[in-house]
Amino acid sequence: MDAIMKITSRASGGALYLYLDGEIDECTVAELRRAADELIERHAAAKKFVFNLAGVRFMDSTGIGFLIGRYKKIARYGGKMCLENPNVSADKVLAVSGVYTLIPKI
Repeated sequence: MDAIMKITSRASGGALYLYLDGEIDECTVAELRRAADELIERHAAAKKFVFNLAGVRFMDSTGIGFLIGRYKKIARYGGKMCLENPNVSADKVLAVSGVYTLIPKI
């Protein structure tokens, strides 16, 4: 069974909202990274990038690496990144790993 990850976005008021839906793991991260980077580059002038994790059903350390990589890319453009609506299991992974010290949860 192939894992599927979808990403959609919405630009509003100087911010880009990225909605992730699916699993972030070794099988999905390459396509997710490509799609997210394309959206970030297309909206590089945005001041704020909000990654909505409500639809993320599973995330392992690959997901942490994905988020930190996008954080670094966004910082190079002078933007701020934040995370919103992680489910309980993703929230625990992000908190324990220390990601929230780098990328705030709103």
